[in-house]
Amino acid sequence: MSAGQGLRKQAEAIFLEESALAPAGHEILSLEDTERLLHDLRVHQIELEMQNEELRQAQALLDTERARYFDLYDLAPVGYCTLSETGLILQSNLAAATLLGSTRAGLVMQPISRFILKADQDIYYLHRRKVVENGEPQACELRLMKGDGTAFWAHLASAVAQEADGTVVLRVVLSDVTQRKLAEAERAMFDQTLQDQNAELRRLRLAAETANLAKSEFLSSMSHELRTPLSAILGFAQLIETGTPKPTPSQQRSIDQILKAGWHLLGLINEVLDLAMIESGKLLLAMEPISLPDVIAECQDMVKPQAEQNEVSLSFAGCADPCFVLADRKRLKQILINLLANAIKYNKAGGAVTMDCSPSQPDAMRISVRDTGAGLAAEQLAQLFQPFNRLGQEAASDEGTGIGLVVCKRLIEAMGGVIGVDSTVGKGSVFWIELTLTAEERSAASTAGLVAVAPAQVGEPLCTLLYVEDNAANLMLVEEIVARRPDVRLLTARDGRRGIEIAEASRPDVILMDISLPGISGVDALQVLAENRATAHIPVIAISANALPRDIEKGLEAGFFRYLTKPIRVNELLETLDLALQFARTGAGKRATDGASTPGSP
Repeated sequence: MSAGQGLRKQAEAIFLEESALAPAGHEILSLEDTERLLHDLRVHQIELEMQNEELRQAQALLDTERARYFDLYDLAPVGYCTLSETGLILQSNLAAATLLGSTRAGLVMQPISRFILKADQDIYYLHRRKVVENGEPQACELRLMKGDGTAFWAHLASAVAQEADGTVVLRVVLSDVTQRKLAEAERAMFDQTLQDQNAELRRLRLAAETANLAKSEFLSSMSHELRTPLSAILGFAQLIETGTPKPTPSQQRSIDQILKAGWHLLGLINEVLDLAMIESGKLLLAMEPISLPDVIAECQDMVKPQAEQNEVSLSFAGCADPCFVLADRKRLKQILINLLANAIKYNKAGGAVTMDCSPSQPDAMRISVRDTGAGLAAEQLAQLFQPFNRLGQEAASDEGTGIGLVVCKRLIEAMGGVIGVDSTVGKGSVFWIELTLTAEERSAASTAGLVAVAPAQVGEPLCTLLYVEDNAANLMLVEEIVARRPDVRLLTARDGRRGIEIAEASRPDVILMDISLPGISGVDALQVLAENRATAHIPVIAISANALPRDIEKGLEAGFFRYLTKPIRVNELLETLDLALQFARTGAGKRATDGASTPGSP
């Protein structure tokens, strides 16, 4: 008998029992009432059958959803575990079993702590306590160990739940985060390496800055030590050359050799200093619109004697048309003079040097210097801009250092320009530079206030010059120079403090001040004089062997009227002295406090 038939029998028995208990004497239903009752019963039966069908469909859908849920639970990409309050695994999905290297059945009733690395047990117990006490979901990361002993990093997210019977359990989600942890470790190692490298770079930069400072101090010291004896050599040679009576032809030849060698050595010192300043990044450029024809005209005047001596003709075709380039005026002259001097020096007797200017681009001007010398081979061109490389000219009679072109290249590039060369063996070379064109004219303010001063005439009022210098040779040299000026009376002091005393007592018209003095420096002495109302008006000219650009700039900023460098050029010293005397008498001219170059400065 089926289950349905059994239920039917039970229903009939219940019906008969209820019928027997019913009170007697009720009326017998008519046929019409009976049919109506049967109709109602049939309708109720159909309603019940429809409800039963709906229940069967709902049960089938519920079974399908339950199966789908368990599929999702089992096949989820993360591990799910249900833990008891004591940490025993009650249930897990396939992913959790796979992560822990076991089967689902093998995990049941196993303590989760069994799979946690001993070193990370405290992390887990603290995590579980927070979940139970706070009732809020918590997360942590620790190392788990598979059944085969393989360790991996896992992310645990836990929450408290309650089963149908009221039992409290923990729902735990496990995720393998080993790859992320490895990436974080690599990134941390990379960050540490980067920090170490940055620290090393800072150390190297500090060492480089220290070395550059030491090099600058060394160069400044060497410049001072070399210029001091050179000042005496060249100064006295100039005095002998212009003295009375005039030197004999033999003496003149000797003087010429002394002056030639001295000025060549000075040029070498200046070029080495320039190169060192450029390489250390401390070269200061005063970029401004420069009239190219004006600069070329000045360069033409300066190289003309050399060209005549070497029997080389000069031509400056196309260089007179007005145009302005963006450059440092002093450095541009230095570059052009170097290119012209080389073209003359390495030319042939009766040769020619041509300078030409032409636009190379809409916003650039090319200045070319063409010679008719021997030209350069390809291997020489490859070595052209190497320091101290004279391309095989070391044994030639022409003097040179092998630095000039290197300095030119660094200078032109520092000004945003380009330098190049085209050469043919047997025909000559063309050296060229390109600079940015600009439509702006040079401000007249940079030359305003400069007054041409003629030398003092005999019969003018006597002026007093105080020279503060500790070097006996330099003192003697200036004494000899001033001896040719009957209108000037010379006072001398061998140190800064004595110079201040004499200045306060004698009130000289002009003061020549060395920078490196015993006791207090020339700069400190200048400040003392400037703070004294009795001496503040006296123009003080610095005359020093400290000839680096930063030395000159600091001197002018300190308040010196002019800053002259040793070796002394007699004519420039006298011109500057006249300018200072003119200023002392009338206040005409101006102090060189704008950082501009001074006469005779390199």
